[in-house]
Amino acid sequence: MKMKHPSRRKTTPAKASVTKPFVKGAPRRRSSSSVNVPKVNRDDRISSLPDDILLNILDQLNVRGAATTSASWALYLLSRRWRQLPAMLSRLTISAQDFLPSKAKTSLSKHELVRRTDEAVVEATRSILARRDPGGCIISLLRMTFYLRDDAPISIGDDVSNTMATHKIEQAEFTVLADKKCVEYTTDDLENNGARFVSFFNESPNAFAGLTRLYLEILIFATSDFVSNITVTCKQLKYLGFFHCYTYTEGLIMLEVEHTQLSELCIINCRFGMVKLTRLPKLTRLAFEHWLSYEEPPLSIGYVPLLKALSLSNVASSSHKMVELSKFLYETSVRDLRLGFKFEKIWVQPECLNKRLAFVFCQLKIVNLVNIPEGYDLTWTMFVLEAAPILEELYMMVMDHPCEMQTSQEISENKGVEWESPTSNFKHHCLTKFIMFGFQVNDYMVDHVKRVMKAAVNLQDVYLHDRLICDKCPWKLDIFTHMAT
Repeated sequence: MKMKHPSRRKTTPAKASVTKPFVKGAPRRRSSSSVNVPKVNRDDRISSLPDDILLNILDQLNVRGAATTSASWALYLLSRRWRQLPAMLSRLTISAQDFLPSKAKTSLSKHELVRRTDEAVVEATRSILARRDPGGCIISLLRMTFYLRDDAPISIGDDVSNTMATHKIEQAEFTVLADKKCVEYTTDDLENNGARFVSFFNESPNAFAGLTRLYLEILIFATSDFVSNITVTCKQLKYLGFFHCYTYTEGLIMLEVEHTQLSELCIINCRFGMVKLTRLPKLTRLAFEHWLSYEEPPLSIGYVPLLKALSLSNVASSSHKMVELSKFLYETSVRDLRLGFKFEKIWVQPECLNKRLAFVFCQLKIVNLVNIPEGYDLTWTMFVLEAAPILEELYMMVMDHPCEMQTSQEISENKGVEWESPTSNFKHHCLTKFIMFGFQVNDYMVDHVKRVMKAAVNLQDVYLHDRLICDKCPWKLDIFTHMAT
């Protein structure tokens, strides 16, 4: 198709405009630019949506964002309907972190900043919950995140207790944050945090009785008996998480956990002495990481018939005994197993296939081995393949992580594990995916990849990833974790 050049197109000269004098009393002529413009409607398409759709949009925001959005539209539209929407939300997420200003916009000290932030959380909680109609919408989620400062937690507990008494709340969550990093705390600070939480807990029994999720960090409890009181009082809990929590009586008092509803338990970097899972009939996920014990693992797994995903990490030194998984996980049916190595030692004892080991591993479908020390033979990991006949995915991370791993000269000289398969020409028929992080072209790694590929006759995907970058380590990669949902 032949097209004319733009410069050759004919143009019509513009007519000169003539301005007519204005005659008083004569009707005004509308300008041509305004003739076809429709009358501006104070309503808009968003405001014309049904309440359930508007609430669904606002439910995707936190409370501060939802309130700000509604206030902005209400200011523009002068609509009472928009003002009332925050009180009708079914999902309420009130987090101290949403009220923190950026560091560039504040000159307040950290202590004053945390205090004001908790005050903002208290005010937002009281304002939102007080405006709700007791006979109105069900609260499907009430999620509270706050710092353990002054009387703010008790005020929050009172408001939540009153709301629970007049509303139906399907899920209620408390996340209690520490205002500093763990290394910045003194022992007195940790004890004060623990005392504040105990006071908060004792003053708000009704709020805790209705919780479905509780996360605590960086606390010292006077006795481990109080931790047991949490599981007794919080009868509706489905998730319980401890991070850097301790007791005075470390290693002396056993912490027994028994709960009918709990489905997920996370104990990370904690010192509770022995933790005994007595009876948890609905527990499906367990993380017990970075324990430090010189004898047997400080965890006893009892009646957990539905346990599917398990994550274990150990700070193992030369004086620690190696763990035989067949004894440790006896009478469980784990499908997703993650084993982490925090120290320069393999703390898992490779085992030959027997009836006990076969029972423990017979349901395994995913195994993730994290932070395996570099430079030592990987043949021992083959015992996992031989013990888990229906394993489908195997993840490995081979690395030294200097910014997190503890080292010693004794362990550096001898951290390998020797193991020889009792089965010649072993074949695995279910493994379809093998992923290795930290792969380097050297003999022991190349040999191990060949060994896995030879054994897994139906292997479909093999991914070999080089080292990534860790901000704290000069050349090592960051921690990769995989827990199947």
